[in-house]
Amino acid sequence: MYPLLCALPLMLAQLWRAHWSVATTLLCLLVPMALPLGAQAAAPLVLTQDSPQVDAWQAITLKADPTYQLSVQDMLGRLDQFEAPTRRGGSLGVHKAAMWLHIPIIAPKALSTPWVVDVGFSSLHAEIYLASGGQVIQQVRTSQPGQTQLSSRTPAMAFDLRAGQPYDLLIRVQATGPLILPITVSEMPHQMRQALGEQMLQGLLNGLALCLLVYSLIQWVTQREPMFGFYALVVLGSTGFSLQFFGIGAQFLWPGNPWMGRYAGLAAGLTALAGSFLFLGHTLADNTQSSRYARTMQAGAAITAVVCAAVMLGGLSVPIAIVYMSLVGPLPSLISLPAAIVRVRQKDAIGTTLLVAWVAFGVAAAVMVCLVQGWVPANFWTLHSFQFGATVDMLLFFRVLGLRAKAVQAKALEAIRERDLMHSLAHTDPLTGLSNRRGLQHALHAALAQCSPQRMVAVYLMDLDGFKPVNDAHGHDVGDDLLVAVGQRLQSHVRHQTDLVARLGGDEFIVMARDLATTHQADELGRSLLQAFERPFMLSHLSIRVGLTIGYALAPLDSDDAQHLIRLADAAMYAGKGGGKHSIRRNAGELALSS
Repeated sequence: MYPLLCALPLMLAQLWRAHWSVATTLLCLLVPMALPLGAQAAAPLVLTQDSPQVDAWQAITLKADPTYQLSVQDMLGRLDQFEAPTRRGGSLGVHKAAMWLHIPIIAPKALSTPWVVDVGFSSLHAEIYLASGGQVIQQVRTSQPGQTQLSSRTPAMAFDLRAGQPYDLLIRVQATGPLILPITVSEMPHQMRQALGEQMLQGLLNGLALCLLVYSLIQWVTQREPMFGFYALVVLGSTGFSLQFFGIGAQFLWPGNPWMGRYAGLAAGLTALAGSFLFLGHTLADNTQSSRYARTMQAGAAITAVVCAAVMLGGLSVPIAIVYMSLVGPLPSLISLPAAIVRVRQKDAIGTTLLVAWVAFGVAAAVMVCLVQGWVPANFWTLHSFQFGATVDMLLFFRVLGLRAKAVQAKALEAIRERDLMHSLAHTDPLTGLSNRRGLQHALHAALAQCSPQRMVAVYLMDLDGFKPVNDAHGHDVGDDLLVAVGQRLQSHVRHQTDLVARLGGDEFIVMARDLATTHQADELGRSLLQAFERPFMLSHLSIRVGLTIGYALAPLDSDDAQHLIRLADAAMYAGKGGGKHSIRRNAGELALSS
């Protein structure tokens, strides 16, 4: 779950994953490893029930086999040639040879339970031999996790000792990556508790990654948001790395499958790299997909996908793919760094979170590099530093995902608000806040589509009686206040669920009423509107009276066309004006329409 901040940690991680050592071999030439100092006789490792676990490195001596041909019998005859390591922290770095480790052991008193020698690193080939008197009495060979007698995640062998009899443990290890060897000798119950604890930890961390993967996939499918799909790629790659690096995959998911052992980690690394390109590119790009940054990140993801497919299909060798990852691995973070810094300067939490994630991953990767070099001891924290750092990175990326989704949602809501505002401006009268002619047309067409003789629609067109004298006598401000008050009074006398009040312009208003069961109900509604204007309007210190003349038509009885209904109502209103004002008339088609 990481964009791979610096090239060296990426090279180490991917080299372990694909069992190759191009970059770390070069590193070994620059920094001395835990090479032997000289021939020394090591004191035997004393096993007692008082100490259920002992660190084997206090008694280990080493001998390299550059020919890869020497057998355990050859080594038993050369025990005097074994030499003490320069450091006893549990890491030998990278060697172009098979390494033999000798551990003399003895149990002064009878042991009540079997003991277990455990090589606490899964990404290597190991052979473990127990010898006494120059003869091998027990052995275990493993090339993958789960192939030992204990079916453990790491190479291990259980054994019993006779009290007072000296034994020799010989361990042959070989790997094209770094030899990280936290070797312990423990009572079996103690070793089993530790193994169960490690399995629980791996279950917790990988289970967390699986939950995030499933969540992101569900969000991607349901929301059609590419960002969730890109995040899923990064989580998938990170999880694949952990499963391979800690031996969980080979132990449980693909036991005995050499192809998966060789390619699973490599494919996971390339998937994480491609996902990092896409996720960071989508998160930090501006709104234009044609930006140079976005195109660069998309190109990096596409090339990485091609490399992954070529390796899986046998068209590209693993070493070349590893070199590609070594060179390209840091690019997603390096290319994205300027964009992240810009976000930080803008006080955008996304940029800050990404920088914290990269720093956390960089620290974890630095600890792992120090472990490979033997500068720090191989213990629980250093062995898991890379996984812990990747988990923190993964969770911080998840926060970025949430922040980005929140930003996208905020933009969408802003766009909706702007759209609603534009719609409101286009369909609302700015003075009264009522619907305008366009808003009325939209609502009327919708109502007519559902009207019937049992659910009639009435259109009441009304004109104020005596508005012009008020406007001339008191000014346009009072006239505008009066129009607002008229609109409010009309709204207070209609049914809010079904009816609509609109202003056509000047002192003309329209009320559209729907779901009327009878013509009598329509007439009663019109007369209630007429009666509402018998009371004066109180505007500040003024009491103003205006009348109302209403003409109306019914759909579908009089017409089922919106424009024709309005013209019928208009003709009825003008007829009422000519007949003495402050009246209501229906036009069923008998009144002449105005031109």
